[in-house]
Formats: sequence, C-alpha cells, structure tokens
Amino acid sequence: MTIENLTTSCPSVLKGNLRRRVEIINAVRLFFEKEGFLEVETPQLVDAPIPERFIDAVKCGDQYFVPSPEVYMKRLISGKNPRIFQISKCFRAGETGKFHNEEFTMLEWYRTGADYFDLIDDALKLLKFVSEKIGFKDELVYKGDKINFNFEEISVDDAFLKFAGKKLELQPDSFEFDKILVEKIEPKLGVESPTVLYDYPSAFCPMSKPKKENPSRAERLEIYVAGIELANGCTEETDYDEQVRKLKEEQKARKEMGKEVYPWPEEFLESIKKMPDCSGMALGIDRLAMLLCDANHIKEVIT
Repeated sequence: MTIENLTTSCPSVLKGNLRRRVEIINAVRLFFEKEGFLEVETPQLVDAPIPERFIDAVKCGDQYFVPSPEVYMKRLISGKNPRIFQISKCFRAGETGKFHNEEFTMLEWYRTGADYFDLIDDALKLLKFVSEKIGFKDELVYKGDKINFNFEEISVDDAFLKFAGKKLELQPDSFEFDKILVEKIEPKLGVESPTVLYDYPSAFCPMSKPKKENPSRAERLEIYVAGIELANGCTEETDYDEQVRKLKEEQKARKEMGKEVYPWPEEFLESIKKMPDCSGMALGIDRLAMLLCDANHIKEVIT
C-alpha cells in the first residue's frame, strides 16, 4: 500500500509525518553504520520475558511478544558482538496515552567496554545527526520552543532537591517516587536542551549495575527532551548471582501485586555468565518522530 492510500484510509495520520518518519529511521541506520555497529534482527516472540515488576508482556499463545529486544540482544553481545543495534517492534500491555502505544518501535544499542556515561555521547551524536539530516541544524523546535544540542546532566537526588524541594529517601516508595517524578520533575527537564537524569534508586533498576561508591543508586540514566522521556540506558548488570537475586525479587513483587508470574528466564540468565562489561540504551523511535515532526500525539506519527 502506498503512503497516499494509507493516509487516505487513516486521516488522522499526516502524510508528511510518515515521510519524515522514514527519513528518521534511515538516518538512525546510517548513524550506527558509520559508528561501526552491526544491525541485528531478533525474534519478536519469547518463551520467558524478563520479569520486571512494572513491565507487562502481551501474551501470544504459549509465548509472549517481546517488551524489549534486550532478552535476545544480550545473548548476542555475550557471543562476542561488541557493538550491535536494532530497530524493533515491541509490545507492552496497558501502555496507552499521548506518548504510549501498546505496540511501539524501539531502538536499542549495546556496546562493550563502555559505561552509562559513554551512552550520553552516543545519544548526543545520534540526536544531532538525525536532526541535521531532516533539516534542523543548530537546534530543533518543538511546540514553539527552541532546543539546542548541549546536553545538561543532573542526578536524581539533585533533581528532587531542585524541583520537588525534598530529599530523596534512601529506600524510596515506588508510588511516591513516580508521582513526584512525573508531576514535579519531568515537566522541567529538557526545556532548553536535552537533560540527562542519572543515578536512579537501585531498587527500581533490576538490570543495572549499582554504583560502587553508593550501592543504593544504580548506573542508570534517562534522557528528556521537551519534558518527554526519550531514552533510558545503563551500565548493564553482569554479575550472574546478583542478576538472579534481583530477578527473583522482581518475580516475588509481581506475585504480590497480583500480576502474572512469567516462566523463569534461564536461557537469558545463562548468557549473563558470559556477558562482558557493557552498556545499553533504549530509545523510543515513535517519540523521536513526535519531536522531529512537532506532533502532539503518538498516533500522529504511527500508521
């Protein structure tokens, strides 16, 4: 089906946005090829999703659609593939709204010998490269606001003090943490330039390596542009015993929350035994398209 026919049958989707989306994805691929990454394509069905308490997989027969290609990509990076990326369809139950759709497109990349702060350089270069390819030179404009490409960085602890006026508890309550983050902090991030929010509470980061000097905080970051969470990444947990312990806690939490308890991801965990030190980041392609198309709703940039 041509874009013309598609947009005629879906009048809420603008033809120009669909063309720009294609340009964005082509530019993403070109960027990673230039940076020496190998593009991979992994299955969209998995027997055992990673059991994170706040992410719910979509059932498909006796399997599940992947909430993230992470479960397979970590096996590949454990098999001596030092730089890999993928643009993949992902599925998460119950995630709908202005910036969410149950079926969405995710960019993920992993590289060995790097930590979470190395990912900031990747993301900055990627955002500039893609933006320039579609016509934004020194800044992008979203909803009339000009946003430059000079990343700002702030820790989660400092963001709580600065924007919420309170100290983040050592062992924060997940509901209260999310409420303050969404209502008081996120709208202030990425207004004039992309903001990197880093060092999240370890209790909410089962896949991330804890900081050596402060194990209550994890080597995890999120990138915000115009108040929109665009990407999140971390230094990956490579300690097998620690990863098992964390995922058992996640399974227990799912059960206590009345959620489905997934089959134990034994194959995924076996790959952790061979995984080198590495970092990985996930970026929402649909949200990137929203920013670069000046769109109000995710449905304006998906077919």
